[in-house]
Amino acid sequence: MARILNGIVAMCPNLGIGKDGNLPWHPTRLNEEFKYFRKMTATASVEGKQNVVIMGRKTWFSIPEKNRPLNNRINIVLSRQLKDPPHGAHHLAPDFISALRLINTELSERADQVWVIGGSSLYKELMESQGIRRLFVTQVLKQFPCDTFFPELSTDDYNLLPSFPGVPQGLQEENGIQYKFEVYESIVH
Repeated sequence: MARILNGIVAMCPNLGIGKDGNLPWHPTRLNEEFKYFRKMTATASVEGKQNVVIMGRKTWFSIPEKNRPLNNRINIVLSRQLKDPPHGAHHLAPDFISALRLINTELSERADQVWVIGGSSLYKELMESQGIRRLFVTQVLKQFPCDTFFPELSTDDYNLLPSFPGVPQGLQEENGIQYKFEVYESIVH
């Protein structure tokens, strides 16, 4: 059975997801939003297995060193330049397709859910790939300066789900910043 692939992202109203290698609202922290990210990406649904997080090289290096690798998850970094996994990463793959192949072969006994955590081009590949895709989007309801953006989300390709297990409903607020959690699922054409 083909895996459902998940993407998880927090974005501004203009689809901005980053600024200068940080989250757009940096240095403000959204601790509850971060706990949600950790819970979603680290909680395996199958006993004895671990979730996989796939990220680009820039996303890897944007994570504070003390937090790398993301614990309780198999960390795969994508890079065409690097020859070896960066210090702390579990695996290196040259591209998204190679990462998925690694998960379905060498890691198949250990891997549970697959989460794409950034950046932009990797999200775009995920969204354009075949099969069932879920996008866990935190809509930050305040605009911040951004230099990195999430791909346009087409309602022809994705439906907003009314609710999803484990995803808080309604408006959230931290440090004067309001946000809401949304889950989109790909429409199989």
